[in-house]
Amino acid sequence: MDLWQHGTMVVDGVALWYTRTGGALPPLVLAHGFSDDGGCWAPFARRMASRYDVVMVDARGHGRSADPRSGYDAVAQAADLAGVIDALGLERPLVLGHSMGAATALALAGARSDQLAAIMLEDPPPVWRPVSGGFDLGRMADWIVSLKRSTRDELIARERQNNPAWPDDELGPWADAKLRLSLHVIDRARGVTPDWPVLLSGVRCPALLITGDPARGALVDAATAAHLHDVLPQLTVAHIAGAGHCIRRDRPATYEQIVRQFLAHIGA
Repeated sequence: MDLWQHGTMVVDGVALWYTRTGGALPPLVLAHGFSDDGGCWAPFARRMASRYDVVMVDARGHGRSADPRSGYDAVAQAADLAGVIDALGLERPLVLGHSMGAATALALAGARSDQLAAIMLEDPPPVWRPVSGGFDLGRMADWIVSLKRSTRDELIARERQNNPAWPDDELGPWADAKLRLSLHVIDRARGVTPDWPVLLSGVRCPALLITGDPARGALVDAATAAHLHDVLPQLTVAHIAGAGHCIRRDRPATYEQIVRQFLAHIGA
């Protein structure tokens, strides 16, 4: 990851790994999705590092962070992220999250909105409009084990075939994250259910929601996005056609343009 800074912060007894691009610049904290890790943000971080001090945190159970047996719900992960932000002395950071990390960003903003400059959400699970059903824990565990039975080269080759439009520099970090993933992360499916109505009522900072196409695997459709806008009137919604759940990998140039436009709009 170039000559970036790396380190570990212990938050409530859990060692959390982070990487930052550094510099006396506005802080931009990136929260990755389930089964990714902070390194998966590296291509995007390189493009943003001239304007922001980009901080990438490995969530517990992911990457090089510790993997306790519990604490994988969004509130616990938001507390982890808050602990890193405080330990690094980041003042009014911008927080951008993908999927699980977007739920973390929402929970963080619900708890300490006045301490954040803005949150940005890349295809989050629609926690503000939950659907019935849940995770199949056995299937999730089997999937993680199957990944670990593959080599890094095999994972890269498979993902290149599955997502031929992804830039090559996305594939290595994606594979590395899968090989580091802890089985303990399945506890997310049976952990504490956050009180989302209460948390969302506390979100007062500017917010951006980036959506893709449900037909390509995106989680948030137009109606669900509109519902979040009803809950958060300050929300800006931006749709990127042709993108699936991993929007920044599917349409990196458009994704970056939308993020930069939003940041310029709020003066960040």
